[in-house]
Amino acid sequence: MVHTAEQKTIRTGRWWRDLPRPGRKAVVGAFLGYGLDSYDFWVLPLGLPAIAATFGLNTGQTGLLSTMTLLFSAAGGVIAGVLADRLGRVRTLMITVVAYALCTALCGLAPDYGTLLVLRALQGLGFGGEWATGAVLVAEYVGAAGRGRAVSVVQSAWAVGWGAAALVSTAVFSLTEPTTGWRILFLTGALPALLLVYLRKGIEDAPAFSAERARGSLHAIFRRDLLRHTVFASALATGVQGGYYTLATWLPSYLHKDRGLPALNAGGYLGFLVVGAFLGYLVGGHLADRFGRKNTFRLFAVLSAALLLLYTELPGSAGSYVMYLGLPLGFCASAIFSGFGAYLSELYPGEARGTGPGFTYNIGRAVGAFFPAFVGFFAVHYGIGGAMAFGAVAYALAFTALFWLPETRGRELS
Repeated sequence: MVHTAEQKTIRTGRWWRDLPRPGRKAVVGAFLGYGLDSYDFWVLPLGLPAIAATFGLNTGQTGLLSTMTLLFSAAGGVIAGVLADRLGRVRTLMITVVAYALCTALCGLAPDYGTLLVLRALQGLGFGGEWATGAVLVAEYVGAAGRGRAVSVVQSAWAVGWGAAALVSTAVFSLTEPTTGWRILFLTGALPALLLVYLRKGIEDAPAFSAERARGSLHAIFRRDLLRHTVFASALATGVQGGYYTLATWLPSYLHKDRGLPALNAGGYLGFLVVGAFLGYLVGGHLADRFGRKNTFRLFAVLSAALLLLYTELPGSAGSYVMYLGLPLGFCASAIFSGFGAYLSELYPGEARGTGPGFTYNIGRAVGAFFPAFVGFFAVHYGIGGAMAFGAVAYALAFTALFWLPETRGRELS
């Protein structure tokens, strides 16, 4: 454990006030990186109806675009986790930002469906590595008492990026034809590259990493004392992300096709989801610190499954309860993620703290990625709304996996 005043980790709930200057810059850098990561992910779901019209795609083909992104993000996340333990958190964060910004922009130039599929897969490599790298960087700066809240602030950047993408897409599609609009939307994904200017100025790895000089390897997380953590943390991540990406991928298309909303009018409905998501990330972190990581996961797994079923299965017109259900649905589906950065960092020792979260979170993302594809193929027979109910099964998997995982609240990181 580091004891000097300059290098201390924070043990109180006043985590931001007590952070050293490098720690504050790390939080801001991780927040910006994850927000822009979210923006670059969301341009696909928001542009799916226009992409499908441009290339004449069916629901199975459009779902495959999201699935390929998430599948390749698993490989990117695993690679980034190992690199974070070898090269450092900050250097790896910079690599991931360049990768996802460049490939997202290139998607806007794709001449056909096959090229777009390949480019979206490559974008997933950078997309997958950013979250785990930034979350571990912040977790190592903040002590146990406030770690859940600190990482949840970084997690809330997902809602900020989501909201920015929704606003930009609304503006773009209101000013251009859909076949041109989705390309412009993707080209704006190059903007995250500007974050490199900030990352290069004064952000450094936490003392916990510097002291360990870890040698990242996949072998470490499969040794006997960590194997159960790796297997069931991956199952937990699979369930949570399978449910979430079902919602994220298909909600715009659901509102458009099943609820009859033009793409422009869907923005108000998404607004309720985004506001709920932002609040959920922040509140979920407080609950994880107060009541424990596992109890928070369980609570929001149940609520998310129930609300997803209500949102898609209750009859009624598009202008009635659907808009208002978006607020609690966005809240619960996002709050369940708040404890992930802290929890996965606490499950692994210093020499595997980048590799463990990078592997488990992104393997969960890869397997969970099949849920949007299943929804796409089932939608041919049951409609998008009926098929989206399959996402509730994913939350049941997350709830079950917790029985084989320990509680880590209060655990300090050496």
